[in-house]
Amino acid sequence: MRLAALIFCLATPALADPDIVILGEVHDNPDAHIGQARALETLQPTAVVFEMLTPDDARRADQDRDQIPAIWGNSGWPDYALYAPVFDALGAARIVGAAAPRENVRAVFGDGAAALVGSDASRFGLDAPLPGAQQTQREEMQFEAHCRAMPREMMAGMVEVQRYRDAVFARAALEALDRYGPPVAVIAGNGHARTDWGIPAMIARAAPEVTTHATGFVEGTADMPFDTVTIIPPAERDDPCASLKTN
Repeated sequence: MRLAALIFCLATPALADPDIVILGEVHDNPDAHIGQARALETLQPTAVVFEMLTPDDARRADQDRDQIPAIWGNSGWPDYALYAPVFDALGAARIVGAAAPRENVRAVFGDGAAALVGSDASRFGLDAPLPGAQQTQREEMQFEAHCRAMPREMMAGMVEVQRYRDAVFARAALEALDRYGPPVAVIAGNGHARTDWGIPAMIARAAPEVTTHATGFVEGTADMPFDTVTIIPPAERDDPCASLKTN
């Protein structure tokens, strides 16, 4: 059984009853999604916020769960079979979508995250630039994540997009908490689940009274901060940068 290969490492003591639980993932790793499903079965959340679904897609999925595979198939994310354990573990939890419209994401490059988030910009700290060292670190991480193939001058925009998406996800989680009550779960990539500047940090800034707990499902050594780290076997995959390499 694949799940038997999981190694659970407690980074910090878990909160007894967190309001919002963020479950990170490596998107194409089936063990990450099996682990998320196990967590949902234990948590029994009132709602689950998905990075991958738009609010409209989530509403349709929530109304007719038989349509979830078809809705997912049009989302542009990896095969539904990878995420099926997560959906099978939802129980009575409501499905909430937090994917930002693509036109908004594109607009962030020119207009900035604050303009797209609007009146909530200051609530999530988007009205101020990042500290210089963090900005530099995050631009370098984006450069590496994009196979060092994109112009470096585009990386500031990529960081701004990441800040925008983290704020949108955090806002969706807080709205779900207000509407459905605790606990709320969030399904998102590990980069969004990290506690130093991802969704948990955005929530802490916007609503410090709300408690969170973030679990990262990571391959090998964890190089991001989480409340709990779960080490999973690496997925078999082709080199994602192979098509961008030149001889």
